[in-house]
Amino acid sequence: MKYGFSKITDYSFEEAIQKVTDELKKEGFGVLTTIDVKETLKNKLNVDFKKYTILGACNPSLAHQALQAEEELGLLLPCNVIVYEKEGKSVVSVFDPMILAYIIDNPNMKAVAEEVKIKLERVLEAV
Repeated sequence: MKYGFSKITDYSFEEAIQKVTDELKKEGFGVLTTIDVKETLKNKLNVDFKKYTILGACNPSLAHQALQAEEELGLLLPCNVIVYEKEGKSVVSVFDPMILAYIIDNPNMKAVAEEVKIKLERVLEAV
């Protein structure tokens, strides 16, 4: 099952993170968490890993709507966006929120998920 959308960019890793963050902001998302997977794996397991960052993005208005429709949705929030290096390029991937509508059998979630998907697709397109 495909659960996200990806785009390969010519941006450096750091530029890709900044560009994604800027584009998320334009769509009403803030980055609540930033997880540097490379650093975490080095510190916790002493293993080397490629540059890989997980951004926990949240659009407060849409999160509020979604939580009103499904109060346990917090288990699946925030929306994750990842940036990582692959073969000298930067890859940006976003979670497909329609998966939430599929997992959660709640018709009120579909409209919110569709709106989030449109916004995340615009972010990815702009990167």
